[in-house]
Amino acid sequence: MLFVDMLFVMAVAISFIPILTGYCAHSRGRSFWLWFVLGWVLPFASFFLLFALIARDELHPGRRLLGEAKQILRDAEQAAARIRAEK
Repeated sequence: MLFVDMLFVMAVAISFIPILTGYCAHSRGRSFWLWFVLGWVLPFASFFLLFALIARDELHPGRRLLGEAKQILRDAEQAAARIRAEK
């Protein structure tokens, strides 16, 4: 029984990396499930790859502005949908 408990604890601990990788990817506009699976297959490599992609987007002014423009467009679409729903 101790072995089963130990396996369960290890599985929960190991699943932390894929969940964190998926969450970070989703919060940056990337696919949660793709990065979650990559987190299981290549746990540390996927985390550092995602970190590098995020850093590239944040440090490059053009990419950062593009991201801000996409967010403004998303907000405008949501506002327009709310106005249409109120009518």
